[in-house]
Amino acid sequence: MKYHKPNFQGPAMKGDLLWLSSMLLLLPGAGSCPEKCLCHTPTKSVDCSRQGLKEIPSELPPRTQILHLQHNYIGDVPTSAFSSTPLLRTLDLSHNALLTLAPGAFLGLGHLQVLNLTQNSLHSLESKIFQSLPQLQELDLSFNNIQELPKFQGETLSHLTRLAIQRNQLQQVRRAHLASLPSLRVLFFKDNLWKCNCHLLDLKLWLESFVYKGGITDGVICSSPDIWKGKDLLKIPYELYNTCLPLLGNGAPIETQLPDTAQQDRPHPSQRQEQVDKSQSDCELKPKARPVNLRHAVATVVITGVVCGVVCLMMLGAVIYGCTYAAVMAKGHGEPLRHANEPRKFGEEKAPLGTSLA
Repeated sequence: MKYHKPNFQGPAMKGDLLWLSSMLLLLPGAGSCPEKCLCHTPTKSVDCSRQGLKEIPSELPPRTQILHLQHNYIGDVPTSAFSSTPLLRTLDLSHNALLTLAPGAFLGLGHLQVLNLTQNSLHSLESKIFQSLPQLQELDLSFNNIQELPKFQGETLSHLTRLAIQRNQLQQVRRAHLASLPSLRVLFFKDNLWKCNCHLLDLKLWLESFVYKGGITDGVICSSPDIWKGKDLLKIPYELYNTCLPLLGNGAPIETQLPDTAQQDRPHPSQRQEQVDKSQSDCELKPKARPVNLRHAVATVVITGVVCGVVCLMMLGAVIYGCTYAAVMAKGHGEPLRHANEPRKFGEEKAPLGTSLA
């Protein structure tokens, strides 16, 4: 008896294979793992670290929640680079060669909670770069070359609790940028080029309020001017900023205007800019002003010295006067003997002898 193999290539089986193939074509990359990456399905994590990558890998599993891309050579993040992984919660791009981030680099990551961009070469950040991350809780921008922070949007970063910006090129941070982060609890600032002049007064006030409410910070350590180099901004006395009161957090002078003042009385924008520049220059020239209490102490010492000097001069004058008076009086007691031996002048009458004896 001959054995016949069952025929699995019937019309029904061929139809099922065609349907399955079409579904796989409609879901490109479904269940696949990029080359040089390790995909761990139970934890929904993909590890592409230390693989010499120069760009964001394509065909990432769509259910990925944790993506490790650290220690590579990725130079930029294009727009919608992670659109295939909308469920991402943790993204690690640290220790790469990032120079720029496209304005829509993180579009579609509405569930992202942790973003690590430390140890890159970022110089600036587009103002709306984090607008598409409403659930972001931790942001690490440390060890870059960032010179100015973007204006954080409080309505989209309302859940941000931890911000790290150490080791950058920051000289100042506007108070309004940080005040728009209502949930912020931890803030790391050290090792920047903080210029402790008038423009940091608002940051000082905000930090004091932040710490008072239980916030954690490593402080702002001044790099300039020289008299405050290495000092904590929170420990600089307020007297230093007496000349800075006309400045607001945005660097503009305070403009007080009465309600009935005409619109045309307002200064021209060019004049206003001149006022700003003048205020800034005045501020720059007066960072070494002595504290008020020290000036008062010096004035008190000077006045006391003057008074003591005057009193000493008066006492010396009194001594001289007393000595002179005593000498004159002593000299006056010897005068009668001299007058008795002198001849009488013409016209003087000699007193009777009896009278003289009396």
